[in-house]
Amino acid sequence: MDELRPSSGTASHGLASLFPPGLQAIYGESRRLYPDQPNPLQVTAIVKYWLGGPDPLDYISMYRNVGSPSQEVQEHWHYVSFGLSDLYGDSRVHEFTGPDGPSGFGFELTFRLKREAGETAPPTWPAELMQGLARYVFQSENTFCSGDHVSWHSPLDNSESRIQHMLLTEDAQLQPVRTPFGLVTFLQIVGICTEELQAAQQWNGQGVLDLLRGVRVAGGPWLITDMRRGETVFDIDPHLQERVDKGIDSDGSNLSGVSAKCAWDDVSRPPEDEDDSRSICIGSQPRRLSDKDTEQIREALRRGLEINSKSVLPPISGQRQSHDRAQSRKDSLESERSAAIVPHELVRTRQLESIHLKFNLESGTLLPLCLRGRLLHGRHFTYKSISGDTAITFVSLGVEGAFATEEHPYAAHGPWLQVLLTEEFVEQMLEDLQDLSVREELTLPREFSWTDKKLKISILPDCVFDSPLQ
Repeated sequence: MDELRPSSGTASHGLASLFPPGLQAIYGESRRLYPDQPNPLQVTAIVKYWLGGPDPLDYISMYRNVGSPSQEVQEHWHYVSFGLSDLYGDSRVHEFTGPDGPSGFGFELTFRLKREAGETAPPTWPAELMQGLARYVFQSENTFCSGDHVSWHSPLDNSESRIQHMLLTEDAQLQPVRTPFGLVTFLQIVGICTEELQAAQQWNGQGVLDLLRGVRVAGGPWLITDMRRGETVFDIDPHLQERVDKGIDSDGSNLSGVSAKCAWDDVSRPPEDEDDSRSICIGSQPRRLSDKDTEQIREALRRGLEINSKSVLPPISGQRQSHDRAQSRKDSLESERSAAIVPHELVRTRQLESIHLKFNLESGTLLPLCLRGRLLHGRHFTYKSISGDTAITFVSLGVEGAFATEEHPYAAHGPWLQVLLTEEFVEQMLEDLQDLSVREELTLPREFSWTDKKLKISILPDCVFDSPLQ
C-alpha cells in the first residue's frame, strides 16, 4: 500500500549529511526548481522494496508548477520518482558500480499532469502508473530511453480517456545530476492517444514528441498531459499527418523490433525428417536461444536505431560488444534466461524452401511498418515472441551480416528465422497487405500467400498463441 505524506524537509534544515547521497541529489535538483516547496506531498511505499515490498519506488514527490504564461505553458502537477536510480549506495537495491556510469538504472521518471480548475491537491493515480512502469523495469531489467513508447492499451487514469499510451522524453526542466553512485537523468512520461502511438511506431517517437510540443492543448513546450483531451494532434491540425507521412518516406521508422505473439513453421519438409540431429525445427516444442543468438538479436535491435549508419547484423560467432550501461542490465528484447538446450556450436544455420509465418492481429498490423518504414530503407525488423525464444527478423538486401541471402532468402539458426525480402517483393507485399490498415474490419483468421515465393502469412486470434501447441 502507498501512503500520502509530506516530506520531512530534513535536508533543507541543514542536516543534509543524514540524507543518503543519491536521495539528496534528486531532492537538490527538485529544490532548484521549487525553492518555495521544500515539503512537497509524497506518495511513499509503506514497505520498501528492499524490505520485501511490491513497489520499487521509495517515494514520488508531487509539486505544483505554475507553468509559463509567456511560453503558453499551462499550470500543472509535476511528479518525480525516487528509486530507479541508486539512492543509498549500499547495494540494498542496486549494485554499486561507481560514480562514472549510470546510477542504478540511470534514470528517474517524471510526469506532468494538467491541473484542473479548483484542484487543491494533486491526484495520486500517476504515482501508481509510475510504480507500474518501475515494476516492469525491475522485473525485466529493461531500461527506457528518450523517444521510447509504451503501449498501455488502457486509459492511464482508469477513466474513459483517449490517453491510453505513453512516450518518454527528457524532462522539460529537470537537469541530469551526478551523484557518488553515478549519473541520473530524468525521463518524462507523456500521455498520448492510440493514433499518436501508431505514428511513433511508424516513424519515430522524437518526431511525434516534436508535433505535440507545437500544439498547446496536446502537450505544448513542456509536454503536459491532459487526460480530458478528446482530440488527437492530427484532429487538431490535419496537416501534421502529412509531416508524419513525409517523415516515414524520408527517414523510415526507428522501431527496429517488438515483443510479439508470433510463430513460424518450416513447411519445406515433413516434421518427421530428422536427417540432421544438429538442426532444430520449430514446431510445437519451443526451443531456447543460445546466449550468442540472444546477444545478436539484442545487437540487431540496438543497431536498428542507428539510422545514420548502415544497418548491420553482427556475426553469430561475434563476441559481446561493450556498452555504456552496466552489463547486468538488459536491452529491451533480451531473454530473461537464454540457456541453450544444445551447445551453440552444434546448432547449424539451415536454409528453408518454404515458410509459414503466424502473427496475432496487433503484431500483424505492424507488418506494413516493417516493410515500408524499415526494409525499404535498407534496415531490418525483428519480432521476438513474448511466450518463448522464437524470433523472426525481416532483412533487406542492404543489411550486412545476415545469414539469409538472396539465393536462400529463408534461413534459420535454431529458433531464430531470418526472412530476406527484395525491394520488388516488398512493394508487392505492401499492396497485398492493404487490408491490415483497416484493423477493425479484419476478420480472423486471415491468410496471405505468395505461392511463387513459397511464403504464407496468417493473422490469427490471440487465443491461438495462448495454446501450448500454437
